[in-house]
Amino acid sequence: MALRPPRRYWLTGAGNGVGASLAEAILDTGAHLAMSSRSAQSCEALCARYPGQVLALPGDLTDSQTVREIGEKITQQWGSLDTVILNAGTAEYSGDHPVIEHIVRSNLLVASLCIDTALPLLRAGIAPHLAGIASPATYLPPSLTEVGGSGMRYLFESTRLDLIPEDIDVTLVHPGYDNPALSHGDCFPAPVRWSAETAANHILSQLIDRHPEVALPAASMTVLWPLPSSNESLQAGIDSSQASDKCPIKGQP
Repeated sequence: MALRPPRRYWLTGAGNGVGASLAEAILDTGAHLAMSSRSAQSCEALCARYPGQVLALPGDLTDSQTVREIGEKITQQWGSLDTVILNAGTAEYSGDHPVIEHIVRSNLLVASLCIDTALPLLRAGIAPHLAGIASPATYLPPSLTEVGGSGMRYLFESTRLDLIPEDIDVTLVHPGYDNPALSHGDCFPAPVRWSAETAANHILSQLIDRHPEVALPAASMTVLWPLPSSNESLQAGIDSSQASDKCPIKGQP
């Protein structure tokens, strides 16, 4: 009987926090991982630790040409993808228009660009699965955020409906409750202090069942999506004084 080939993943926002822990958890299963991060060093480190398993694809995912080139590299190397996990994005909270624009670009636009690039590869994959990890800024309803919210939910719900005829499963991982309208006050009504590694293992174990949604009941946001040591995340013309430190950066797009 022929052995099943290693499952092929594409993970964005893999440079730190829960993204970096997800990368390690995926590689520990023996899978092959196409890894996207703004940090080339993080990609190189995993290439050295997991020889032959990592396809390093660093770059700025807010640039549509970069995303297309990443898709072309995956096509040339593998020809298909089995699972795509979109974690890149930011979680700033501010009513300032430049920050709002940055949130939309680094979360919703990046997710949309990556979905468009990933779909042809998923269609050629085995039991294809598309997953996204939403920050509070793009998941909470407008009454609980200063920037609108709910965008990732709508994006993934509409994508799920579109892909039903193609048997591509779609999962949205989101802050820790099933219905954002039921939450009051903080991002997490019943917070649990998890490490990034614990959160990553929870996400990966839940993705096995391919539920439409997976709750991430964790309050340690600075552990899961740590703030960068510089202003690299605010390259879209945003002064660092405009971004609040109440909620941190996700994996950099």
